[in-house]
Amino acid sequence: MASDKFVLLGTEIKKGKDAVLELEVAKLHTRNSLKVPVIVERGKKDGPVLLLLGGVHGDESNGVAIVRDIIRKKYHKPKSGTVICIPVFNVFGYLNLTRAFPDGRDLNRMFPGSKRGSLASQFAYTFTKEIAPYVDYVLDFHTGGADRSNYPNIRCNFDNKEEFELASAFGAPYMMHSKYIHKSIRETIHKMGKTIILFEGGKSLHLDDDVINIGVNGALNVMKHLKMQEGETEIKYDPVYIKKSKWLRAPYSGIFESMVENGAHVVKKQLIGRISDPFGEFEKKIYAPSDCSIFGLNTAPNVNKGDAIYHVSVK
Repeated sequence: MASDKFVLLGTEIKKGKDAVLELEVAKLHTRNSLKVPVIVERGKKDGPVLLLLGGVHGDESNGVAIVRDIIRKKYHKPKSGTVICIPVFNVFGYLNLTRAFPDGRDLNRMFPGSKRGSLASQFAYTFTKEIAPYVDYVLDFHTGGADRSNYPNIRCNFDNKEEFELASAFGAPYMMHSKYIHKSIRETIHKMGKTIILFEGGKSLHLDDDVINIGVNGALNVMKHLKMQEGETEIKYDPVYIKKSKWLRAPYSGIFESMVENGAHVVKKQLIGRISDPFGEFEKKIYAPSDCSIFGLNTAPNVNKGDAIYHVSVK
């Protein structure tokens, strides 16, 4: 949004200035207001508006840490354009270290929301009306849920040229084609005619320095690509492109041990894991179904039959 005047949440941020705003989302039982901090930095020159979003799910600590480090390193201060940082979006979940809202709903399945809907739906509605219309680009930072760990990957719609270019500039080890999930923040932003890509890395309630560094460097690359920061993008990986993928599921219940690391490239019939019982009576081997890349791994010590254990590419 190239304009001399930029107003967000009722506050004008002039060129070269910054502001810490508050998005009021709910009232607590104590009658206190629950507010989401929104950190805004505007460059001295006109340019696009970029939103860096963490903590859509309250237990996804890496995403919060990525946006925090971007602020800490002052990468969020653009030479041109405006950077909006929301390190902790789902404040309810973050306070309780849980993925969901107090009403049990997944916030990322409630967009664009409703003014008179559930608590999560009202929260989504406030964002859709008060923040989303004023941004041009969004980087949404996530991690794997439960015990599943995601190898750092950037997700976009390969058929959308601007998304693909932005994801390529990010520079993650894996690039994954991802359709728009119904009622997700990504689908809503896309329908508004804006560009959003999603970063996945690590697992919930766990900080991973490598994942955080890739996320921070990726965000800086995107800002350079958009001419918001000076310099050339620094791509450290030759990305693996994943057009299709699937989860391999546990064929038995028992103790699960992976024989390969997350992010590995494996060949058909390669031994990749084993499942055994705690009494030493049986051990079942798991083999790669084809030549593929593993970019998601279940880290739980015990699994049930049917649990997702490996996220793999499909040719």
